[in-house]
Amino acid sequence: EVQLVESGGGLVQPGGSLRLSCAASGFTFAEYAMSWVRQAPGKKLEWVSDITWNGGSTYYAESMTGRFTISRDNSKNTVYLQMNSLKPEDTAVYYCAKVGDYGWDYWGEGTLVAVST
Repeated sequence: EVQLVESGGGLVQPGGSLRLSCAASGFTFAEYAMSWVRQAPGKKLEWVSDITWNGGSTYYAESMTGRFTISRDNSKNTVYLQMNSLKPEDTAVYYCAKVGDYGWDYWGEGTLVAVST
């Protein structure tokens, strides 16, 4: 059974940092690209970042470029999202997702990030 478990969310002040983690199990993690996506209150799902199976290439949504960094440790079956210079508009539930042959095929339950004074 595929499982993705996010952690690391919380309340942070504007300008602060958080590091999200996503622990994966139930599939051969090192063979798949992974994504982070987010959903802000009352808004549609928004793609954040992708990382290829070996971490060799990373991709970011324009508004996150330069502030967020995705990485992975295939020995730990874990993907990370380092978020710096956080803004109130980054407030959302953050999900990691496994990239299958036709797009995202498995999701975690998400971790809430709240950026506020």
